[in-house]
Amino acid sequence: MSGRQVFVTGATGHMGRNLIPELLQRGHRVRTVVRAGSEGRLPSGCEVLVANPLDGQSYAGQIPACSTFVHLIGVTHPNPSKAQQFRDVDLKSVTEAIGAAKAAGVSQFVYVSVAQPAPVMKAYIEARAEAEAAIRASGLAATILRPWYVLGPGRRWPLALLPMYWLMEAIPATRERAQQLGLVTIAQMVRALCGAVESPATAGEVRIVGVPEIRAS
Repeated sequence: MSGRQVFVTGATGHMGRNLIPELLQRGHRVRTVVRAGSEGRLPSGCEVLVANPLDGQSYAGQIPACSTFVHLIGVTHPNPSKAQQFRDVDLKSVTEAIGAAKAAGVSQFVYVSVAQPAPVMKAYIEARAEAEAAIRASGLAATILRPWYVLGPGRRWPLALLPMYWLMEAIPATRERAQQLGLVTIAQMVRALCGAVESPATAGEVRIVGVPEIRAS
């Protein structure tokens, strides 16, 4: 398989720093957009574009045509007190990214959303659902990943909930909800994102990848 050109926003975050080395190892070419001063937080080997991730016009001209656009920007450690940030950062960045991606003629847009519906984090889920609607309205071929909680360094407290998940998955009435809102690892997310890059959605398709599919990556 020949390497693909991948454009990544949110590259300095936890997911981006894990994804980029794997993409590079697989032979893909990675270009990232970061704010000035954040260049040193990027994995080595990727191309760096200094721009404003909340202003698509600041980087649209640097997106390679026919590339895969992977959007990873999001407020860290989301909680209900960050409701306005979900709109000002998460939703704003993805709407800007969609416009930039369309202008550049990318072949696919990859977005990390969140499992839906869910009983908590209403504002967070609303912002992500609006982002998904904007992706569909754009006409871009897209893959939308819907994890619930991604485990990793410093993100392991939900492991205490595993007995509850096992019980819910054992009961037919709650099995589907437990699987939909299950925990995934950062390694599983990286493999699922690489799978989205390497097996892109077809023209006009919006593909949803839920927790069971992410776990199976």
